[in-house]
Amino acid sequence: MDLLELRDISKVYGTLRALQNINLSVRQGEWLAIMGPSGSGKTTMMNIIGCMDRPSAGEVFLDGVNISREGSRALATIRRDKIGLIFQQFHLVNYLSALENVMVAQYYHSMPDEKEALEALERVGLAARAKHLPSQLSGGEQQRVCIARALINYPMLILADEPTGNLDEANEQIVIDIFRKLHTEGSTIVVVTHDPEVAEDAQRTVVLEHGRIARVIENKAHAHHHGLREEV
Repeated sequence: MDLLELRDISKVYGTLRALQNINLSVRQGEWLAIMGPSGSGKTTMMNIIGCMDRPSAGEVFLDGVNISREGSRALATIRRDKIGLIFQQFHLVNYLSALENVMVAQYYHSMPDEKEALEALERVGLAARAKHLPSQLSGGEQQRVCIARALINYPMLILADEPTGNLDEANEQIVIDIFRKLHTEGSTIVVVTHDPEVAEDAQRTVVLEHGRIARVIENKAHAHHHGLREEV
């Protein structure tokens, strides 16, 4: 079943056509990478999928619901309930501990639950650092706190923007391993990245150029492993 579907999406800012006639569907449980040079439309696409922006034309369906015409308040609710966002900039609250940063996401969603927040940190291997402030954590650890925060509400879609962009190789590997584990557990993941190594782990890579889908690459290892049909 398709969890996400973009139908004929265009986004225009003044005279700039950031996206043109994008058609894309993402199956439940699929791991998709979006790549492309700077200015290709990756961020615009990310913002539309993540309910942070609306398309100028076309329709977006998430979990069978057309979300493209929703107002900002409704979009905020959809984002909160269905999407786990992970950014390149960590957006952590400096004066809160790792645990409290994860609980902030719960606060917007439901009742903060320390035990549940601690379990989320445990899933990313950071339970021991729960009481540390962001300034006491390395970049890699901060990114893992962001992942824990994104997972706390069990989102149906995990959306990551350059999740390894600020990390060294060792931490990049840790983050990729976490994504692999989440994918094995059935999470649907969309990662925007410029790093071919990150994209390699996805089942499909969509390459954007000048606001259009230039090509879609099926990852052979994955296609074979998951018995997926080849798509052109």
